Amino acid sequence: QVQLVESGGGLVQAGASLRLSCAASERTASMTNMGWFRQAPGKEREFVSAISRSGGSTYYGDSVKGRFTISKDNVQNTVYLQMNSLKPEDTAVYYCAAGRRIGLRSNDYYQAGNYAYWGQGTQVSVSS
Repeated sequence: QVQLVESGGGLVQAGASLRLSCAASERTASMTNMGWFRQAPGKEREFVSAISRSGGSTYYGDSVKGRFTISKDNVQNTVYLQMNSLKPEDTAVYYCAAGRRIGLRSNDYYQAGNYAYWGQGTQVSVSS
């Protein structure tokens, strides 16, 4: 069973930056897709960002494009989410996710069902 452990969340003011980390218990190079989702109170889980096995392809939700950057380090088996220009509406629990499905198409990275492994989440709170 793959374990994912998120870290880096916290309480910041609007306009600040945070970097989330997701440490995997197995080689991230073996994961076909890794990503971040978030869930705010009373709302459904929302896709934030994803990255392909090689790191050559990245995907972002419309609400975070231009502000967030995903990256991975296959040596450290860690995925990162750099979040800049944070807004109060970014407040949520952020979850790291990973999968091993082969033959993924671009749209597949956005779907939570294509991720088999999930972390426990880290809280990000942005005050106005």
